[in-house]
Amino acid sequence: MKALSFAERVNWLRLTRTDGIGPVTFRRLIARYGDAALALDRVREFTNSARRIRVPTRADAEAELDAADRVGARAIALCEEDYPSLLREIPDAPPMLFVVGDANLFARRSIAIVGARNASLAGRKMAATLAADLGAAGVAIVSGLARGIDGAAHEASLATGAIAAVAGGVDVIYPPEHGELMRNIAERGAIVSERAPGAQPTARDFPRRNRLISGLSLGVIVVEAAARSGTLITARCALEQGRDVFAVPGSPIDPRAAGANRLLQQGAGLITCATDVLEAIATPLGRNGGLARFQFDEDALGGNADVHQTADDDPRRREIRNVVLDLLGPTPAYRDDILRAVDEPASLVLDALVELTLAGDIDEREGGAFVRVNF
Repeated sequence: MKALSFAERVNWLRLTRTDGIGPVTFRRLIARYGDAALALDRVREFTNSARRIRVPTRADAEAELDAADRVGARAIALCEEDYPSLLREIPDAPPMLFVVGDANLFARRSIAIVGARNASLAGRKMAATLAADLGAAGVAIVSGLARGIDGAAHEASLATGAIAAVAGGVDVIYPPEHGELMRNIAERGAIVSERAPGAQPTARDFPRRNRLISGLSLGVIVVEAAARSGTLITARCALEQGRDVFAVPGSPIDPRAAGANRLLQQGAGLITCATDVLEAIATPLGRNGGLARFQFDEDALGGNADVHQTADDDPRRREIRNVVLDLLGPTPAYRDDILRAVDEPASLVLDALVELTLAGDIDEREGGAFVRVNF
């Protein structure tokens, strides 16, 4: 783990906000070059030769960090000690996270509780009971500050450890009626976001927020969810991240229970009380044991020997890029699947993904997936 200087933090933020560079590509750039400044120089080479890539200026990044200071937020980088350790393990963890409140909560065991916005009174009571009982056992509760189940879980865990992952900036109140709740969490818990302070949430930000909710947690409890809902996106993210998925059973005639009941049919852990959850997470990695699959320093942060080598001066690299490009199409393919499909060293395949992304031949999508854009 490395604490960044102010200049390094500015460069990390610039690289994070550079067009076309998602979390997976960011990780690989840092692993390959060992330094955000060198990675930015590499991006500029592609900017000049292949396509226009907007790289934020130093002033842009400094203004964003100044805005964070004004609202009492800290910008924590993926390589730093106080970055949430559970979140660091997911393949598309945000390179930079803004945090308001108590970052020490991230060192605790944590469980997410999510569910319907139009939750029933029974559903809200169940969420509150689970949150309070798990909190009393030393477990921090993560949710998304939405109406309904999320709000009930946050309220019940204020005294023991509430963590809110939000879709907009850490200072943006959404929904409007949760202003007081958000202020209470900021004072007594923690609010996290990968968006810049002041950023208003958009539709595309909520699925990204959902993968933070599951990424910050050992497991996700679903309390009421329709058959098609954002809550199920969080459950899917949890499965992709190797986290446990639990569900509270509901009435088969209540449409708000359809999603949770379907998860149970598909193998989610059935939850009726906090003890069920505590028993499931008693082992360090929970039932699924998936937390060790991803590491930040894939090739060590010191960088590789070829940092000054251009993308086109190595025939083997060109061949691997062509193989990777031929495998990709308009349907997203995940990084791990690509690594398994290409019989070459993982470091070279990952470099190919970076080079193809920067050249504009492929795009990085949510969850560390890639699609081909040029045919």
